[in-house]
Amino acid sequence: MRLRVLLVAVLLIKLTAICANAPVSSTDFDQFYPNLEKLYVDLHQAPELSLHEEKTAVRLVAEIKPLGYEVTAGVGGHGVVAVLRNGSGPTVLLRTDTDALPVEEKTGLPFASKVRTPEGTPVMHACGHDLHMTAWIGTAKWMAAHKQQWNGTLVMIAQPAEEVVKGAKAMLADGLYTRFPKPNFALAIHDAGDLPTGQVGYTPGYALANSDSIDITVFGKGGHGAQPQTTIDPIVIAARIVEGLQTLVSRRNDPLDPIVVTVGQIHGGTKNNIIPDQVILGLSVRTYKKEVRDRVLQGIERVAKAEAELAVAPRAPEVKLTEGTIAVYNDPKLTERLVGSLRRSLGASNVIAIPPKMVSEDFSYYAQDGIPEAMFNVGAVNPQKFADAQRSGTQLPSLHSALFAPDFRPTLRTAIQTEVTELLELMGK
Repeated sequence: MRLRVLLVAVLLIKLTAICANAPVSSTDFDQFYPNLEKLYVDLHQAPELSLHEEKTAVRLVAEIKPLGYEVTAGVGGHGVVAVLRNGSGPTVLLRTDTDALPVEEKTGLPFASKVRTPEGTPVMHACGHDLHMTAWIGTAKWMAAHKQQWNGTLVMIAQPAEEVVKGAKAMLADGLYTRFPKPNFALAIHDAGDLPTGQVGYTPGYALANSDSIDITVFGKGGHGAQPQTTIDPIVIAARIVEGLQTLVSRRNDPLDPIVVTVGQIHGGTKNNIIPDQVILGLSVRTYKKEVRDRVLQGIERVAKAEAELAVAPRAPEVKLTEGTIAVYNDPKLTERLVGSLRRSLGASNVIAIPPKMVSEDFSYYAQDGIPEAMFNVGAVNPQKFADAQRSGTQLPSLHSALFAPDFRPTLRTAIQTEVTELLELMGK
């Protein structure tokens, strides 16, 4: 009899363990969805630009504080940190971004943003940060309600100013890793305008690029357009610089190390027959490896100065780095571990490898001091629309487009399922 009781007890323990480690299903979150959908609509209708996310932060605090998290607002500007301690175990950081873009929404949605700044600038969540925040709250609710299934410390951060790549550095400078538990892992998701809903994309290693914005001011000697011999034409110097910059990509770099050098702005002159005193070039530079980044930035300054010297310019150009962020490098070991759990939860065919992209993100800064990080892409396109576009070759609205609108209900479900699955993989009992 005693042996039978013991066997039953062992069986119950095993069954409990199996249930605790069973793959998470999207139906596990059904109770949260009505309120989450309202939250998504509210956030979409009330976007705030980078560095101005005050009301957004207040709303997130109001949503997460009743769940039992230790909540601190005003971290690195309008950042929010919410900590949930649940015994001994790993510390995991989960980030959402909160800012919107200066874009006039043209989606035609009944809840489309009509927000404008006092200066008249239109504002829209054209990158899906409203969906990220909603999924973040949904994940926070589930983790708080199921503490029996995991151990450790969950650090939820709502980061401002991602679009201007300032928020992560600001939160870290304000003590994110000293005032709050320092994570063993850092996680994030991002919705994707090039994947159908239900699919999740991953990229081990370099996933997103270093990004550098550079302004070059070229100096010349102005004068009459009919008497160029009395001038030193900065427009001609600028044109030679633009051409010379491309040799940094085609002739000074290994073709297997991607570089993009884009001259997105040229400003100079006031009239057709006047040669100006100066011209300003605005550059965007994308790379992956640090050594490649350093080499191309040095090369840009060298090309600019050489062309100015060749033209006998009155002074060397000013080359100023105005904005930059480092590449997102998904820790391969962590990424593959999470891929396994996601395939069990979402189905193997729904978790796919995707190539690196040359767009950028400041999520990369949370990986300092060797902290492994991983960012996954969650499909946001209606599957039928995606299939039709694939057949016809039609270009779907991309992130940052005035027409971008995620198919938010299924995207939200997959986003929460992805976040919870990843957290349980790292923190589950």
